[in-house]
Amino acid sequence: MSSQPFSVLSARSALKHLFSRRNFLGASTAAVAGALASERAVAQVNAQGSEQQRSASDPGPQNRTLQQLFPNSVSPPPTDHALPPTFWSSFSMMHRRIQDGGWSRQVNVNDFPISKDIAGVNMRLTAGGIRELHWHEADEWAIMLYGNCRITAVDVDGGTFVDDVSAGDLWYFPTGVPHSLQGLGPDGCEFLLVFDDGKFSEDNTTLLSDWMIHTPPDVVAKNWSVPESALASFKTIPQEGRYIFQAAVPGGLAQDRSAAINSGQRSTQTFDFRMMRMQPQKSDRSGEVRIVDSTNFAASQNIAMAHVTVKPGGMRELHWHPNANEWQYYIAGKGRMTVFFNRAEARTADFNPGDVGYIPQTLGHYIENTGDTDLVFLEMFKTSHYQDISLNQWLTHIPPELVTQHLGISPETLQAIPKANTAIVPG
Repeated sequence: MSSQPFSVLSARSALKHLFSRRNFLGASTAAVAGALASERAVAQVNAQGSEQQRSASDPGPQNRTLQQLFPNSVSPPPTDHALPPTFWSSFSMMHRRIQDGGWSRQVNVNDFPISKDIAGVNMRLTAGGIRELHWHEADEWAIMLYGNCRITAVDVDGGTFVDDVSAGDLWYFPTGVPHSLQGLGPDGCEFLLVFDDGKFSEDNTTLLSDWMIHTPPDVVAKNWSVPESALASFKTIPQEGRYIFQAAVPGGLAQDRSAAINSGQRSTQTFDFRMMRMQPQKSDRSGEVRIVDSTNFAASQNIAMAHVTVKPGGMRELHWHPNANEWQYYIAGKGRMTVFFNRAEARTADFNPGDVGYIPQTLGHYIENTGDTDLVFLEMFKTSHYQDISLNQWLTHIPPELVTQHLGISPETLQAIPKANTAIVPG
């Protein structure tokens, strides 16, 4: 069998037919010229394809594992152009701080320079494992990814808050509000924390034990109205504080709530939110979107979010966010995203569970499900209110001549574009 491309063989077959004895006299000069031009065009396309393959070849050392995870970095679409900044990172690449009772890892501006206003922490606690009593200099938003956790807090009026959260639930602790987290049975928990400061670091958290052992003991004793001998246990605390440590699984929620309220009053604020119990604001056969911000979760005054599920073949439609940068966290599935940076700059990246994405405010983008299971991810914003603008809705709500004159598309093509901001479009 010939190794020539099928399209070239077809063109040559047509020429042979034209010049056969039976057809030669009836063949027009135009037909012959057309067939010759067709062969030249096909040959040129195949030559260009071969040249492109030769130019993209990579005979040197290769990391096959990464190539499989990030095919759009190895072979970017031809629409990618210039050298926009990296907008991909991953918790899987970050150092895990493992202690007796759990672990943590973080992505902040040190490892992800583009994200200057949001940082993230991924944390795991065993059953009974405690993230010790502490507070932050940034607002803390969280989503439970796995298991069960007990959270406690004291508000600025001295009110106590104790509750249990499970997978899909959120919590929010404003700057300076002291709180704690403890894994429950049967297997503790894992969660994602999002902070409204790209420079945030878990190392700069105010820990109760760290503070106490670095305050003169006579001062602590005076403050607590106890003798210094009552503080002998401070000598067993690590020099940097406890941070995460193992303890017994706590008793029932009602028991802890009763014990806390006996020392004060119950907080009038609600610091958690049952996200998966709410109806999605947008939902169809292609996926669904749940939006949570200060309008439906009062505590969340400085962070807004969307929890997005895209079915196989579907896509988070082309859109942009006018009021904030977008920080993403990928929970499940496989996806790809192209961000258009203006000035003829565009870049495509692939995303897998545990990865982080970032899109600067107002830049156009999409997120496509490239796998065969649901793509689930978070859109996070440092703002009190969620906002997005759909390309489809924009183009279908202005005089149609404006659009056809800009893009040269037909009125029929414009008419086919979905009219609403559906968030997700089918494949």
